[in-house]
Amino acid sequence: MTVVADGSGKDGTDGIPARGDDDYTPSARRLARERDRRVRARRATAIAALSTLVTAAVLYLIVVNAPGWPRTRETFFNGQYAREALPKVLEGLWLNVRLLLVCGVAVLVLGMLIAIARTLRGPVFFPLRALAAAYTDFFRGLPLLINLMIVVLGVPALRLQGVTVDPVLLGGTALTLTYSAYVAEVFRAGIESVHPSQRAAARSLGLTNRQALRHVILPQAVRRQVPPLLNDLVSLQKDTGLVSIGGAIDAVRAADIIVGRSLNYTPYIVAGLVFVALTIPMTRFTDWVTARMDRQRAQGGSI
Repeated sequence: MTVVADGSGKDGTDGIPARGDDDYTPSARRLARERDRRVRARRATAIAALSTLVTAAVLYLIVVNAPGWPRTRETFFNGQYAREALPKVLEGLWLNVRLLLVCGVAVLVLGMLIAIARTLRGPVFFPLRALAAAYTDFFRGLPLLINLMIVVLGVPALRLQGVTVDPVLLGGTALTLTYSAYVAEVFRAGIESVHPSQRAAARSLGLTNRQALRHVILPQAVRRQVPPLLNDLVSLQKDTGLVSIGGAIDAVRAADIIVGRSLNYTPYIVAGLVFVALTIPMTRFTDWVTARMDRQRAQGGSI
């Protein structure tokens, strides 16, 4: 008995013979392209590995054959002082991590408030906008080291009642003041990158200016500025070591104490490597987030 399809689709064919996914067979041309792609990928990987090895070998030979290498190795790469410094540097690193967490949150909050102040509309808010602009201009122009010295050394000299003289708190305050100015500009750029039609659409739906900012503008602005915000946090993580100028025992200060006693600079190398090991995961995470958002933007997805 022969079944003739009437095009109604009741038999699930619509007049076209059904074909399962299991019946698909790649063409010879497609198989050849995929094979060629794999060959080129393996060749590129091999070339990259070989060039890396050659470069590393050349750099190694240049360094170890330098006239002053024996003295440099003893002064900067001494295993005995490295083993002595590592536990104390790691103990001091906990202070840097705590500063990063506390100052990071404070920087994000203060930076957001300053950015909102700079984007307020209306002549009545002009003084607030002017103060916010002056704040960002001043602390972005003031070197961080000078800011730290003014706050950490200058505030205790005032002998103000009820004001802390703890170098950790004062150093964290200086870091927050400086980085808030940079983060505020990042947030402001994100807010101004949102098209005005978004605010107009929110207002047409009955939202107030504050509700439109909170529920429509800020979510889009923050999502767009995640990569530069993460970069600022990476920089903040490294600069927490500068609080040691006030006497706080962090990783850098712990290394400095050992160097002052032994006159060997290996502890500085240990502290630097510890900071690098802490920074690399954050940097790779930033790169991953940036690449992911770029792919979403290229595909027209939500950013």
